[in-house]
Amino acid sequence: MPLVDMPMEELLTYQGINPRPADFDEYWDTALAEMHALGTDATLVPSAFQSPGAECFDLYFTGVGGARVHVKYLRPAKAAKPAPCVLMFHGYTGSAGEWADKLSFVSMGFAVMALDARGQGGTSEDITPVKGTTHHGHIIRGLDDSPEKLLFRSIFLDTAQMARIAMAQDEIDETRVVACGGSQGGALTVACAALEPKVMRLAPEFPFLSDYKRVWDMDLASGAYAELKTFFRNHDPLHLREAEIFHTLGYIDIQYLACRIKGEVLWGIGLMDTICPPSTQFAAYNKLTTPKRLLIYPDFGHEGLPGFNDAAHAFFAEIL
Repeated sequence: MPLVDMPMEELLTYQGINPRPADFDEYWDTALAEMHALGTDATLVPSAFQSPGAECFDLYFTGVGGARVHVKYLRPAKAAKPAPCVLMFHGYTGSAGEWADKLSFVSMGFAVMALDARGQGGTSEDITPVKGTTHHGHIIRGLDDSPEKLLFRSIFLDTAQMARIAMAQDEIDETRVVACGGSQGGALTVACAALEPKVMRLAPEFPFLSDYKRVWDMDLASGAYAELKTFFRNHDPLHLREAEIFHTLGYIDIQYLACRIKGEVLWGIGLMDTICPPSTQFAAYNKLTTPKRLLIYPDFGHEGLPGFNDAAHAFFAEIL
């Protein structure tokens, strides 16, 4: 088959090259303690959009740093018992999307919570002050400050906080919460299930935010990763700080969160993906220690993978 990356036998054992900070676990344990202290309070406002068989709400919670975070929340109307819940995450720069595209899960009996990532296409706030540039992208936001100021630290914590809020709702069965998303949404799916290990199943599709150094070495810091090249060109043209930069990015590298996941995983990947290269995804997938299944699309890139959404729906339907 055509190759844009490593041969398959190498992909199946690849472990990534981006540095893992020595205090990675302490970093995230401290971050989780900060998030847990916020509790699970949320405000529900009936949405202007309503649909037969569903109750739709704009849900708001206060995330780390005091940001107001928005979630689209749908639940089956008049459910006789607590429902399972799907947590949905969107692609980079996007939003929680339209209400209608969540109704298929509601019709199956699931509640749905869909996150608006901070400062992107939805209405969640990005209010954390940081030193250094904020130009052209969220990966580099906070990169010139302490690692605790990395924006994706806050976004990753928002995913887990949303999961905890879902599990705290009387109408949701906390033992049957699942997660899904593609690209950035795939990365947030991985982060969510890692930081809230009670997520029982997850279906990430070609996840972003993994093995940054590998992306750089493949000369693919374009598209979704273009901000890496912009950062170096504008702020470190001689690459005197290259080792430091990739070390700091290691704190928000999903490959090093993957081992925390306890839930069962269905993962979709296109081998012609030049946006989130296959090797960067395998770096995370190969670190999973739970039951897992990989759907490989040899001729597809960073695009819709035919049948993957159907497979994810069937995978989640098994818990009904």
